[in-house]
Amino acid sequence: MNKIATTAEPEKERTESRLHGDKGSEVPAWPAERPPLQRRRRHGWLSHLRSYILIDPLIWVYTLVLGTVSLIASFFDRDGRMQHNLARAWSWLIMKTILSPVTVTGNNAVLRHPGAKPRVYAVTHASALDIPILYVNLPFQFRIIFKSELLAYPFVGWHLKRSGQVCINQQNPSASVGAIKSALKSLRKGMPLVIFPEGGRTRDGQIQPFLPGAFFLAIKSQADIVPIALVDTFDLLPMNTYHIKCQPLEMRVGEVISTEGLAVADTEAVSAKVKAAIEALHSAPRTT
Repeated sequence: MNKIATTAEPEKERTESRLHGDKGSEVPAWPAERPPLQRRRRHGWLSHLRSYILIDPLIWVYTLVLGTVSLIASFFDRDGRMQHNLARAWSWLIMKTILSPVTVTGNNAVLRHPGAKPRVYAVTHASALDIPILYVNLPFQFRIIFKSELLAYPFVGWHLKRSGQVCINQQNPSASVGAIKSALKSLRKGMPLVIFPEGGRTRDGQIQPFLPGAFFLAIKSQADIVPIALVDTFDLLPMNTYHIKCQPLEMRVGEVISTEGLAVADTEAVSAKVKAAIEALHSAPRTT
């Protein structure tokens, strides 16, 4: 099970024939040219005041109240549906408060119509507000793989632990064996899984290298992978600040990438293919 953190060397010839032979999982042909640089929005002292005096305190209130309700509900909520709905309500309140509408573009149909196979949604991670965006815009119950460090946060950590999310200890992968087995079982039963292949938030707005073994669970369960790029969330709220800069956002959904017939040895090749798809999504011109 420690292959979630270490990747075996791919068997190149077998992998290439499998990956390129699957027409349904080809990376979409997004425009190769990068869009012209857009002038950054300027956020002055009024934006700072709005964030620090109004938006941030409201988010803490939402977190404290709904986090407490979620903790209580966890003692009665066997399938996690109630807690998921509470997380969606928390996210909806946050997104309404931060005045940053999200436009979903690309392969929207994959979100509305669940496939016959289990699905793993691979998402860029540039902001602490990425999770509320996903809860509002993914119209189904799902589980998230998260770092064990988040358990230290009150209310948020309690919800993650009690709502069936998948905790991975990156420093000690062997300690995550139980969580990995549970996630694999849930995924095979059809519960979608959201992963952040970069392993954490980017510090510069650029897509970071993917963690080795990021798609271990997808391959083990023969799940389809759906690449998703969240655009402008780094400008919305980068690391090391509480200044939320209200602005329009975009969630770009790519074409499904199949893992049918692949083995754990193919993890590196699958990771490279998903990363290329996400980079193409992320660099495409804005549609709004």
